[in-house]
Amino acid sequence: MALDRKLYLLDANTLITSNGVYYPQTMVPELWAWLLHQCQNNRIKMPVEIYEEILAGKEDILTRWLKKPEVKDSLILQEGADPSAVAHVTFNGYAVDLNENELAYIGRDPFLISYALSSPTERCVVSLETSKPSAQRQNRKVPDVCKALGAQCCDVFSMMKALNFKTGWDK
Repeated sequence: MALDRKLYLLDANTLITSNGVYYPQTMVPELWAWLLHQCQNNRIKMPVEIYEEILAGKEDILTRWLKKPEVKDSLILQEGADPSAVAHVTFNGYAVDLNENELAYIGRDPFLISYALSSPTERCVVSLETSKPSAQRQNRKVPDVCKALGAQCCDVFSMMKALNFKTGWDK
């Protein structure tokens, strides 16, 4: 089987939901060690805009993990956003005339998708949002915006399978 060489770009919901629901750090520490390992090997990254979105005003086990220097330094994608690419995603993925409330609602998703579009065959957005093709404007879902604009998108389970996660991975 050919090894997947994509760079996976994490949406905030992947870590928030993984820690809060599926794989709490206290129950599945191997996953969190594996995530760090994948970040250190440049297989998984998170744009700084998404990283900051998770940290905003929160203090919990996830934010403490994210603030560890080795995690922060390995996880954050070392690239700056391209304002024209972010605008392209916003205008063509959501709507050209979003008001301030709608822009606040979509948050930093256009940044995430724009980073994936900078190298569409080699990058994949990882999101736990569920596709809803009928949604319009600020209610559009990340997988649908990615599909419309030509970015790859998968859920966290597909990423884990593609990168061959298993407990005892480091043995």
